[in-house]
Amino acid sequence: PQRVLPTLRPAAMLFRSTPGRHGSIIQMGESATELIVVGDLHGNIPAFRQILTLADLSRNPGRHLVLQELIHGPREYPNDGGDRSHQLLDLVAALKCQYPDRVHLILGNHELSELTGRIIAKGGEVLNHKFRQGIQTAYGEAGAEVYSTYQELFRSLPIAIRTLNRVLICHTIPDAGDLDQIDLGLLDGTTWPPAAMQRHGTIYALTWGRDTSPETVDRFAAMIDADLFVTGHQPCEQGFRRANHRQIIIDGTDPYPTACRVPNRDPITIDTLEGNIISIPIDLS
Repeated sequence: PQRVLPTLRPAAMLFRSTPGRHGSIIQMGESATELIVVGDLHGNIPAFRQILTLADLSRNPGRHLVLQELIHGPREYPNDGGDRSHQLLDLVAALKCQYPDRVHLILGNHELSELTGRIIAKGGEVLNHKFRQGIQTAYGEAGAEVYSTYQELFRSLPIAIRTLNRVLICHTIPDAGDLDQIDLGLLDGTTWPPAAMQRHGTIYALTWGRDTSPETVDRFAAMIDADLFVTGHQPCEQGFRRANHRQIIIDGTDPYPTACRVPNRDPITIDTLEGNIISIPIDLS
């Protein structure tokens, strides 16, 4: 904890002060050439290692790296010691401190669940509990303080990133039933009222929705002023899915983690985005 806490706290401040951030959305500037957008990782450190090599940020000053859904994963400590996905969160916080302008983490429903207390269960296990258990295993008496600092970091995250060529990178598309009541004006701020983070609230809808129908994505595109979307949130058997005429879904979990190379300034189509899918080779042994 004496090493992690001094990294997490500055990282949270840096996420809030990222250049181009206006409220809850980051607008890419002219200096950005492309973005490497990664699907949900859920503690997938082997894939993250390959992503660092792929992005090669030190030698590509115009490249940005966009990550999502780091926590709640299948990799666990021995003897029922909980989920180790917090380790990936620690690594990304350190990377943000190293490249404060070019490393981004957008809010997903799993991070939101840690802010609201909403339970997420999978395979008969409560993922929130496994996450807390893993933190306790790693940090002992300092676990509560570390967890509180993780929450501070989650509160600092943006909802979306907008490119100059009108691609919106966000966790998901709201369900049709929520579009009538969401208040996109809330994205002008960096904090949100509790009701907005609960079921059918604006922030909830922007991180939990699963509607990929062409009608819904067209309506949302008009509301948020975007042409194309790169999202995560939904598992994809082959690592990615062309969900409709505007949306590519990418998945960073095993066995086929993927990323998508998104140019910032060049004209782009859904075919271009699909052609820019990158398979991330990892050693599953």
